[in-house]
Amino acid sequence: MEQYLGIDVGGTNVKMGLVDATDGRISNFYSHDTASWRSSGHFVDRLGDAIALQLIEHPQIKRIGIGVPGLITRDRTTLIEITAIPEIDGTPVIPDLNARFPNHTFFLENDANAAALGEYYFGEEKLPEDYIFVTLGTGVGGAAIIDKKVFKGGSGNAMEPGHIPSKHGKVLERNIGKVELLNLANDMREGFTGETTLPADGTISTTGLVAAAAEGDELALLIFDEVGTMLGDGLVAMIRILDISTVLIGGGLSASFDFIMPAVTRQLEYWLTPYYLKNLVVKRATLANDAGLLGAASLCFE
Repeated sequence: MEQYLGIDVGGTNVKMGLVDATDGRISNFYSHDTASWRSSGHFVDRLGDAIALQLIEHPQIKRIGIGVPGLITRDRTTLIEITAIPEIDGTPVIPDLNARFPNHTFFLENDANAAALGEYYFGEEKLPEDYIFVTLGTGVGGAAIIDKKVFKGGSGNAMEPGHIPSKHGKVLERNIGKVELLNLANDMREGFTGETTLPADGTISTTGLVAAAAEGDELALLIFDEVGTMLGDGLVAMIRILDISTVLIGGGLSASFDFIMPAVTRQLEYWLTPYYLKNLVVKRATLANDAGLLGAASLCFE
C-alpha cells in the first residue's frame, strides 16, 4: 500500500497526514499552529522539523506534496508571494528541503491548484482529464486541470478567477467573497420591504443566509441570484478561453451551491453557444475540508 505525505500550509495552521494512494484514506493527521514558527523567523526549518518527525515514524514515505496559499515559481521550487505568511516570500523551499532530505522527493503547488488536482485522484465522482475548479470562500480562487495536469500559464500562476473584472468596477472576489457577500446581503436587506426572516440590524451571517434560502426566503434567494449572476458571467469567460466544459465549485461558501445555480445556469445559457452547452457540467466539489491535504498528496502522482 503506497502512501504519500500531504502538507497543507496555511497562515494559521499547517496540516499534514499520510494519504493512501489508492483510496485517499488519511491517517496520522497532524495540525500545528504556525504562530511560533512565524515568530521564530525560521518557518521552513520548523516545517522541516515536523516533516522529519513524520518520516522517522513512517520511513516508507518517499514522496511529499506541499500546497501553499500564494504565488510560486514556474518550476515549482520557490515561494514568490505568500500573502498569509509574507515572511517566507522568496524562500527556495524545495531546494532547502531537498538538501535536508536527499532521499525524498518533494512537490510544491499553489493550494487551489492542488485541491483541484485532488478532486481528480480522490474525489467521489470520476472526472474528465480537463476541468475548471473554482473555490468560493474568503476570496475566489481557482485552477484549471488540463490533461490531468495543473495549467500553469506563462509564468506559472495562471487561473486567478477572483481577480477578473466584474460588476461595480470591482474584481469578482470583491463582489462575492465572504465579507462582500455579507455586505451585499445587509445592503439588500435595508431596502427590502417584503417578507424575510433575515435580520435588519446588519448581522446577517453566511449560515443564516443559507438557512433562509433553504426555507425559500425571498430575499435570501434574491441575494444568491445576484451572486450567481456575477459568478456565472465569470465562468462564461473561463469556459470560452479554456474550452473546458466541466466546472467544479468548492470552498467554504459552496454550501450555497443549490441557491446560486439557477442564476449561474441562466448566465451560461445566455452567453454560451450550443457547442459549449451540449457537454456542460457544473457541479459541487466533493473533498470538502480534506481538499487541501488530499490535494497536496495528489501532487505526488505526477
